[in-house]
Amino acid sequence: MERGEQRINKFYIMLAVVVLILLIITFLFSGNQITRAIVESKYLTDGWDDSGDRFYSERFFGLEKQASIKYSNEHDNSSSFLTVTTIKTLFSLNEEELIEKTEETITESAVEKNITLNQTSRVKDSRVLSSLHKSIYVMYTGSIVKNNISEEVVLYGETWNCAQSGTSIICIGFSQITNNLNSSVYDYMDLAKVIGDPGGTFVEHFDSSNFITEDSLIFKVKCH
Repeated sequence: MERGEQRINKFYIMLAVVVLILLIITFLFSGNQITRAIVESKYLTDGWDDSGDRFYSERFFGLEKQASIKYSNEHDNSSSFLTVTTIKTLFSLNEEELIEKTEETITESAVEKNITLNQTSRVKDSRVLSSLHKSIYVMYTGSIVKNNISEEVVLYGETWNCAQSGTSIICIGFSQITNNLNSSVYDYMDLAKVIGDPGGTFVEHFDSSNFITEDSLIFKVKCH
């Protein structure tokens, strides 16, 4: 009888452990829902639109999630885009991890689009967005060949942690700032729409007042 009772006790102990593990997993999954960062449609003006390009992935049994939305503006012989990526993990990434991941994404995007980055043009700094989140940004100028003509472009990355939604946000922007097929004048309208802010953070860098704006895309990203 004693051996039988021991077996029964071991069975119930194992059953209790399994139930506890399932409860923990259920708790982790229920608390790991992702709130996707977006640019609200009211800010998609001046030719900008939701491209319909979406990406979503899960890792580690759903405990790590990633979702991206791409916004774009197409012109004759030029284009601009902004990709907003939301990352949800059990433990938020720190600032160094985020900016490192952002720079990796910029490099990968440059290779994918055959863009030559000007490494000496790198600018890294921080600012406060309309959501009051403090972000870190990094920016490069570069060149791309279109119709046998070298065009100047800007690749931009900005990242922050959104404590309210428990997510990390990475924004990657691309804008062509010359169109030598039609004109040799620099055109900063699309770039300003992507990265501008009311404080004119980038006015001196580009010597253009276009970067003083209330409704630029990254500045108005909604992450919670």
